[in-house]
Amino acid sequence: MQQTSLLKRGLWLEYMTLGWNVVGVFIVVTAAYMAHSVALAGFGLDSLIEIFASMVVVWQLTGVNQNRERLALRLIGSAFIALVVYIIAQLFYTFITGTHAVSSTGGIVWMAATFIVMLLLASGKRIIGQKLQNEVLLTEGRVTLVDAYLAGAVLLGIVLNTLFGWWWADPLASLVIVYYGIREAIHALHESRESKPMC
Repeated sequence: MQQTSLLKRGLWLEYMTLGWNVVGVFIVVTAAYMAHSVALAGFGLDSLIEIFASMVVVWQLTGVNQNRERLALRLIGSAFIALVVYIIAQLFYTFITGTHAVSSTGGIVWMAATFIVMLLLASGKRIIGQKLQNEVLLTEGRVTLVDAYLAGAVLLGIVLNTLFGWWWADPLASLVIVYYGIREAIHALHESRESKPMC
């Protein structure tokens, strides 16, 4: 009974993450277009990766066959790699072209809200994942935490650009996400190899 209740809570957290990010993709893409912000556009891709990771976890948590865990971890690890590759490419593009974003009040408000919400969701996933001893939920919780860090980095960059005209601040702040992305990709792929199939 306890296990069923915990699974429901884990799924609820994933549905909340999915809902927030689906709405967020539209808001962030619109804000990115209006502000000509590469950082906001990059966060839109991060939201898509978070949607993908949440769908993987829902697929794994609702599956009768627990052998899904290994593939689920590989898929999440691949999502982290895609995120890191995009951020690095975005970083080079921004510095080479000297792209200057304009101020985006909507982007600032959404990034601040997303930073707080993702921290809360990541904490919930960590707690439920530990109780369930579910590595997939724990790994996706780290994806959500990285999403929060990225929101914080983008928020910092947008605010610095708005207040001081430091256009280079947001791509530079994204380096912290590269670090976390590489670390969690390695962790997820390592866990996928260590995960033992259940009969």
